[in-house]
Amino acid sequence: MSDAISTFNRPGLTRLGWAIAGLVFVLDQISKWFVLDAFVGAPRVIEVTSFFNLVLAWNPGVSFGMFGSMGGYGPWILTGLACVISVFLGVWLMKAENRQTAVSLGLILGGAAGNILDRVRFGAVVDFLDVHGMGYHWPAFNVADSGITVGAAILILESLFSGSEEPKTDV
Repeated sequence: MSDAISTFNRPGLTRLGWAIAGLVFVLDQISKWFVLDAFVGAPRVIEVTSFFNLVLAWNPGVSFGMFGSMGGYGPWILTGLACVISVFLGVWLMKAENRQTAVSLGLILGGAAGNILDRVRFGAVVDFLDVHGMGYHWPAFNVADSGITVGAAILILESLFSGSEEPKTDV
C-alpha cells in the first residue's frame, strides 16, 4: 500500500497544478465571453495596436485549424481525444515531483478544459487573439491555447535542462 501511495507527489504540488488549471480555465472562458459579447454587431477586426487585433474566428480543428475538415464527427473525435490526453496529464500531475512540472501541467490542463468546453458548446473553439507584423498574421488563438503552449514549453525546457538527480556510473 505504501508503494502505491509513494508514486504520488506531495499534495501541495497537485493542488497547485489544479489551481492553475482552474485559473486558466476561468480566464479563458471569461475572455471568450467578453469577445463573443463584443463582436455582436461589431466589425470582424478590432485593432488594438499596430501589431495586435481582436478578431472572432471559429476553429473546428486543432492548432492552426488542422483536422478542421473532419466533418460533423470531427469536434467529438477531437473532444474525446483531448479528454483522454487530459486524464493522462491529470495522473502525471498527481505524480509531479517539482513545481515546474505541476505548473506546466496545470497550464496545459486548464487550456485543454477551456477548448473542450468550446467544442461541446459550439462545435468549434473560439479564437480571438491576432498577432501580426511585417505582413504576416499568426493564426488566431485564445487564452487556452496560450496556457497549453506555455505549459508545453516549460515541460520541454525542463526536460532539456534538468540534470539527473543520480550520478550515472559505468558498470
